[in-house]
Amino acid sequence: MTEENTPKEETGTTEKLWDATRKGLHVAAFKATKMKRIVQKRIDLAAIHKKISTAHADLGKLVDDFREAGEKSILDKAEIKTLFDRLDQLKRDAAALEEEIETIKAEDVPEPERPVEKPDQNR
Repeated sequence: MTEENTPKEETGTTEKLWDATRKGLHVAAFKATKMKRIVQKRIDLAAIHKKISTAHADLGKLVDDFREAGEKSILDKAEIKTLFDRLDQLKRDAAALEEEIETIKAEDVPEPERPVEKPDQNR
């Protein structure tokens, strides 16, 4: 018994194998890019959290300085209000980054584009 493979069968199998490989590479590239974007957002988020911690320390020191100086209505001071505004903005920025991270995590792999078939040059 001899196996008979027609060129059409070989071409179909090759195309299926190539399509599967191409799709696999597309998925891997998409996931790598997605992870890179998430990691960058997390780095940015960590930087914002560090700024928030610094602002908290600055606020605490400023409040203590005003208290030691015998100031009244410490929370009405312009410096305190400015720090509160800065903290509020940092918290909004952190929340926005966390939302972006969740959005990126929820992204699905898009279908790869089909390559444009070139005319056979051997004809």
